[in-house]
Amino acid sequence: MSNSHSPRCAVVLFGSGRADGSEIQEAVSILIHLSRLGAKTQCFAPDRAQVDVVNHLTGSPTGETRNGLIEAARIARGEIRPITELIERDEDALFFPGGFGAAKNLCDFAAQGAGYGVQPDVARVVHEFHAAGKPIAFCCIAPMIAARLLGTAAGGPGVSITLGPPSPAADVASTLGATHIVTRVREAHTDRAARVVTTGAYMFDRASPGEIFDGIGAMVESTLELVMHSKAPAPAR
Repeated sequence: MSNSHSPRCAVVLFGSGRADGSEIQEAVSILIHLSRLGAKTQCFAPDRAQVDVVNHLTGSPTGETRNGLIEAARIARGEIRPITELIERDEDALFFPGGFGAAKNLCDFAAQGAGYGVQPDVARVVHEFHAAGKPIAFCCIAPMIAARLLGTAAGGPGVSITLGPPSPAADVASTLGATHIVTRVREAHTDRAARVVTTGAYMFDRASPGEIFDGIGAMVESTLELVMHSKAPAPAR
């Protein structure tokens, strides 16, 4: 890839708000860091109903039905497309913020625990990017998607990830053949062989927004470094 090429990065969202959708601060941090580093971004989300809708003031379910793509459009300022339109050859890297949008909707780890699965369209794009050798970044709880799809228990090559501090989720990831690396909040972990970059973000539940922003910055910088060593860039947007 030439240095003059602006990396094209897909960001996968679902919903808006940590308790039932994409964690907003994480999603916005990814978008800001990518913009500062000259990347071009396109947001995507599955076009389907959320598992639940939560009142973020009280923490209680509301009983409403909301569409995850429509809600994620709030974060993307309307510039978002269905994940069915996400094609690996059009992008250089793939990013997943966390929040329960990832743990309830992109996968169902929040409900199923160790027996969880990954939403088919999400699994498709992860496998396509991985097969093409293009980097994939996950933050907060989203690395559980990598653990399920790329861990040795699923027949994958194995992957090392961070969920930040030790946690029950990290224990589950280990049973799936993913190696969990303990990190600090401002750090990211890079598995160069798998081309997967992760950071704990709000898995550090007492972290400040500034610390989260720095950790996601480390993740974005490491991911774009891998992009610079990709075999060929995606076509210009």
